[in-house]
Amino acid sequence: MASADLRDELLCSICLSSYTDPVMLGCGHNFCRVCIDQALDTQDESGVYSCPECRQIFVERPALMRNFVLCNIVKNFLHPEPRQEEIFGIFCTYCIHSPVPAVRSCLHCEASLCNNHLRAHSKSAEHVLSDPRTSRKKRICSLHKKILEYYCTEDAACICVSCSLVGEHRGHRVEILDEVSEKKKKKLRNVLQKLTTKRVETEERVRSLEEQWSKAQEKAAGEAERVTALCTDIRRQLDNLEKKVLSEISRQEKEESLSLSALIHQLEIKKDELSMKMRHIEELCNMTDPLTVLQEPDTGDLCDPEEEGGDEDTGGHDEQLHDGDDLDLAEISHTLHTLCGEITGIRFGIYVEGPAYILLDVNTASNNINISNDLKTVNYLHKKKKHPETSERFLFYNQTLSTRNFSSGQHYWDVEISRSGNWSVGMCYPSMDRRGLQSLIGYNNKSWSLGRMYIDHYLVIHDSKEIRLPDEISSDRVRIFLDYEAGQLSFYELCDPIRHLHTFTAAFSEPLHAALCVNVGCLTITNEN
Repeated sequence: MASADLRDELLCSICLSSYTDPVMLGCGHNFCRVCIDQALDTQDESGVYSCPECRQIFVERPALMRNFVLCNIVKNFLHPEPRQEEIFGIFCTYCIHSPVPAVRSCLHCEASLCNNHLRAHSKSAEHVLSDPRTSRKKRICSLHKKILEYYCTEDAACICVSCSLVGEHRGHRVEILDEVSEKKKKKLRNVLQKLTTKRVETEERVRSLEEQWSKAQEKAAGEAERVTALCTDIRRQLDNLEKKVLSEISRQEKEESLSLSALIHQLEIKKDELSMKMRHIEELCNMTDPLTVLQEPDTGDLCDPEEEGGDEDTGGHDEQLHDGDDLDLAEISHTLHTLCGEITGIRFGIYVEGPAYILLDVNTASNNINISNDLKTVNYLHKKKKHPETSERFLFYNQTLSTRNFSSGQHYWDVEISRSGNWSVGMCYPSMDRRGLQSLIGYNNKSWSLGRMYIDHYLVIHDSKEIRLPDEISSDRVRIFLDYEAGQLSFYELCDPIRHLHTFTAAFSEPLHAALCVNVGCLTITNEN
């Protein structure tokens, strides 16, 4: 109680915590130096200072005097010096002349022993030795005050001999504490060995990932340098192309302007001549004297202009307007498409070697589907078409393949799917059957597919083995990713974030074509990132 009262006396009345660097005002009250400084700072504006405890007024800001007595009390009471045992450990009970560190403690004798006294100590079983730093309370039965020597296997508790004979563990199966400890140590060693193995494996995995990270950084730096150089070259080519085209346009404009100017001048002269003839003829027509009219010479100048062939001298000029060198639009178009192809290659080929485009092969399309003009979309037809029957064409199911196949590298392609009806997308070998019941993609050992086979049921299928996906596909786009060398074909839903649906693993033995099947609606290949 006295200790609690003293502790209360060591509290600052401002912060209500133990004094820190206590100082005293002239009125005798004590405060933490920081606390009273802040309190006096707030009184600076008014110029009137007072003690927060007794409200005594000071004309000037009071000087702060450190209370050394209070400092020592706080230091010794709240932060006492550690005991000798806490600094140097446990000392031998029998070395009374000078403290000697103990190496063992006897639970039976309740004594700590140095090396010399340990040699002379009793070796009997009842004298249990332990680490001197281990608390004796932990080794003594709290009920019978005897040493804990046994282990109750039924209650998983350490007990003394009285607990086993007359206590609450009477009749239970017990074992000697050391034997149980050894069994547990054996299990722990097995666990330690497994953990060590896992740690080694984890370290190896970390090293492997760090190497991959380093390679990825090197690859990214190289690709960045390549892309920068390529874009610089593309900009240079575009600048040169722009200059060439603009120069050619300017040249042709000048040539055509000169030709048109000359032609206009000639036509103006011709117009003046015609006007003169028209005026002369009008004068003759207005004359009343027939003799004068008849005596006028009948020269070619007064003949019908249509008979003169007067346009012959200008016809060549009209033709010349179209004889000039036109812009080489084919070359320009080819150059632009080449640049677009390079840019597309950058977008798709930095980290994944993917096809710039996947086009559908009309020669493989069944009679119940139609392929769009851009060879990207396939939709179901209720009325059959009459395509030529070939060995490549699907006859039994509404399917088609891509024109391109893939026999190496990593590639991906996206499909805009139908939210209704049955459809399948995937990849297959070119040797897959095109006519029989097993010609549906996924239902043979030469194809892999993702499809909507039933109402709101989405499946991945290979060799007629169906795996139903746990969740529906809510997005309207899916991605098919092929890693040919790794033997992996993966399907993803293009939502935010992208969701992995399934991955097939196989040792691919033939090139793979993209394959699409649709019964209702349409499927569209998209080539966007």
